[in-house]
Amino acid sequence: MSTLPTAAGDGPRSHTVPGGAPLNGSLAVPGDKSISHRALLLAALAEGTSTITGLSAGDDVVRTRLAIAALGAGVEDDSGAVRVEGGRSRLSAPSAPLDLGNSGTALRLLAGIAATLEGTTVLTGDASLRSRPMDRVAEPLGRMGASVTGQGERCLAPVTVRGGALHGIEYRPPMASAQVKSAILLAGIAASGETVVIEPVPTRAHTEDMLAAAGADIDVDWDGLGKAVRVRRSTLACGAYTIPGDPSQAAFWIVGATVVPGSLVSVTGITMAPERLGFLGVLRRMGATIEVDDRGDGTGSVTSYTCALHGTVVEAAEIPSLDEVPILAVAAAGALGTTRFRDVGELRVKESDRFAATVELVRAFGGHADAEGDDLVVVGTGGPLEPAAFDARGDHRMAMAAAVAGAACPASGRMTTVDGWESVATSYPGFADDLDRLARPSAGGGGR
Repeated sequence: MSTLPTAAGDGPRSHTVPGGAPLNGSLAVPGDKSISHRALLLAALAEGTSTITGLSAGDDVVRTRLAIAALGAGVEDDSGAVRVEGGRSRLSAPSAPLDLGNSGTALRLLAGIAATLEGTTVLTGDASLRSRPMDRVAEPLGRMGASVTGQGERCLAPVTVRGGALHGIEYRPPMASAQVKSAILLAGIAASGETVVIEPVPTRAHTEDMLAAAGADIDVDWDGLGKAVRVRRSTLACGAYTIPGDPSQAAFWIVGATVVPGSLVSVTGITMAPERLGFLGVLRRMGATIEVDDRGDGTGSVTSYTCALHGTVVEAAEIPSLDEVPILAVAAAGALGTTRFRDVGELRVKESDRFAATVELVRAFGGHADAEGDDLVVVGTGGPLEPAAFDARGDHRMAMAAAVAGAACPASGRMTTVDGWESVATSYPGFADDLDRLARPSAGGGGR
């Protein structure tokens, strides 16, 4: 067994991507980040010992792991798995602020748990996280009886949570957010009465599914108003979690295979949760051939290969988290015609202003992009992209999207340079190695 990991330090600040090499082979992406966070948090709340295999090694999840240890859970590595000794009697407000790095998921979900603890918990993070609005969780948790305060009107971190006795509420989040829903549900399992979250646009269902599997008193109903998740005070049972591959990470390779000439890539073992796979439908509408092998156990493989793409219209409800918009914009940049991403204003409050950054990304590689209100409009080149220098400004998804765009450029005297590359460690530390391996299958990429 080993001690807890430390949070990631500084990685390479920039990464250079040569174009002109097809991507070929199969690979497994890191464990699903969303499920990894939730497995750690539910294991900390559950009575007894839980084991987690396949946990994401990204810094975001490391921060959650360190946080539950600071709350009092026992956390150890054990023969390739992570073992968590949990239970509400072990948990208490920490003596020092919890530094959650760049992880908005960790901050918002931990706010829900902190609301159930007597005393004061302070949640903070890096400069990017401290710019992201937390009023969206402060308002419902406040209605439940907690005190959640932050900086300014948007309740920016550092966020101070004073928890204690909570009561259930009925709440309709004003935006599609699995993080907001999850914070409320995690508070709701310790609240008196019933807590109800109603979603007009259903978001990823990991929290309610995992709570149900852990024995929570929870129901999910569908009606004309959307999806209603109802939870009552519950004691969670410990268990064994196996984390599938992250489809949001797989999206980089699935798009990469479609836009890099001569490519064929299979991504294995990813979660088949339908709320996470909307980007596949978008790519198919654009003309991509996508093959899905669903194993029937909640996981499957996705294979894609080079296709001529054309523009389409993408509704925000198809990809509620909007995580895949930057890499879909790379596909749109090389497609023939116009792609409109409708109602994606939430991109402005991600790890960076992803709306502005995606416009910049498309333009840097030779496409055309503009904002029309909350719509992002991309006019593709219908042909090769151009090598570029791009600054990801500390946003891991922008950095990885730029690397894929660079790989799609023809071989020339110029190569693509991505600054802010250290951010990739938050979610996919091995991305550069996997890109290199797929571009050089004879060196172990498993091309076929």
